[in-house]
Amino acid sequence: MIANPPPWPNGARCAVAVTFDVDSDSILHLNYPREAHRRLNAQSWLRYDQVAVPRIVAMYRELGLRQTFFMPGWCIERYPEIAAAIVDGDQELAIHGYLHELAHEIAPELEEELLGRIIAASEHASGVRPLGWRAPLYSFSSSSPELLAAAGLLYDSSLMGDDVPYVLDSPGGRLVELPIDTSADDWAQYAHSYDFDFLLPIHSPERAAEVFQAEIDAALEYGGMWIGVFHPFVSGRPSRLTRVRTLLEQLLSRGDVWVASLGEIAEHVVELERSGAWTPRHETVPYYTEPIPELSVIEPKKPAGN
Repeated sequence: MIANPPPWPNGARCAVAVTFDVDSDSILHLNYPREAHRRLNAQSWLRYDQVAVPRIVAMYRELGLRQTFFMPGWCIERYPEIAAAIVDGDQELAIHGYLHELAHEIAPELEEELLGRIIAASEHASGVRPLGWRAPLYSFSSSSPELLAAAGLLYDSSLMGDDVPYVLDSPGGRLVELPIDTSADDWAQYAHSYDFDFLLPIHSPERAAEVFQAEIDAALEYGGMWIGVFHPFVSGRPSRLTRVRTLLEQLLSRGDVWVASLGEIAEHVVELERSGAWTPRHETVPYYTEPIPELSVIEPKKPAGN
């Protein structure tokens, strides 16, 4: 199934990371810029990050794990205590937009300007330059790889083009891509919000774990990688986080699963290629720089009756 699986450390059969996107109420202000301040119920749901993040960090420390938390720059500025809990807990602080804006909807100049502000906020909070990026809502633009590589980031975890790490070659340099898939996103399992028009049926933690476990089992069989894309205000609730802990304890007890931060995985990929131990697949990005010319031969259909 996987033609070129990387050799994982200590003979592990696969790599696993359970990452958290700490969006807090950034997404509310972005979606409702004139009335977010009046939506107290939605704010309370999203600001649950203040309770959940320290709880998640404590769980990781008890398990002896270092994992990755992605925070928008605005959230780092607005909630320095949350960023401090991550950093003081020896977890990786990575970046996730400024106000959870979608990169493909803004000008490249603004994307570059915001990236500088985001990196500065992260450096101020952690004392080190961030290694990684995840695009809000996976909105990786055609400018993103060049801007991120030129800014010195090591990896991205927004794209869905493989089952193992690969490399993005852009005009600004290269990025290690640590691909994800929406099957590993907790929104599909638990999100139910009138404010965001997500009215999905809420699954039990066991049902959610069944979906995640199926993908992990395939990664184990074929030498792949699984990255959970979770949110503290969603999966940080007691019943759900208890099930996440059980899943991690089961994986750790096997002895053949490498549970690591995304920064550690990206650094491992770089060292494998440098030493010649493994060659990742490379893709040149962006894939396109303008609309495809073939669109010109497709005439829009006229509405019936006109």
